Amino acid sequence: MTRGWTILRNTIAAVALIAVASCTTIYRNHGYTPSEDELAELIVGVDTRDSVIDVLGRPSSGGVLNDTGAYYVSSRFRHFAYQEPRAVERLLVAVTFDEVGVVENIERFTLEDGNVVPLSRRVTDTNIRGVTFIRQLLGNFGNLDAGNFLGRSN
Repeated sequence: MTRGWTILRNTIAAVALIAVASCTTIYRNHGYTPSEDELAELIVGVDTRDSVIDVLGRPSSGGVLNDTGAYYVSSRFRHFAYQEPRAVERLLVAVTFDEVGVVENIERFTLEDGNVVPLSRRVTDTNIRGVTFIRQLLGNFGNLDAGNFLGRSN
């Protein structure tokens, strides 16, 4: 009987250990933002786009219109058990340029500065909203032509 209790006790301990380990918080870091020391190397009104890239590296993204800025973004996400990952830290360094490409301003933003701004990804729209897979499949039956299967063309 003692051997059975030992196996049972070890099994319960293993299950408890796995349960505790599965509820461990995991943090994931994405992106890059330059440090204060690196930003101190830039001189507003003197540095250009090329010198910013030399000092800070390639930005995460650029300005939408006419390359007016360089943006460095880093995010830290908290993953916990079955819950959806949550952004716990986001840093954005915005280096803006004037018309001739000289640094005009350097700003740093965090989540505490305002609303959480979700970073979006470009996703191709499928243009089939509200149409189920079965409806798509059945909708193609009217487009079939027996002549195409027999090798005849119109």
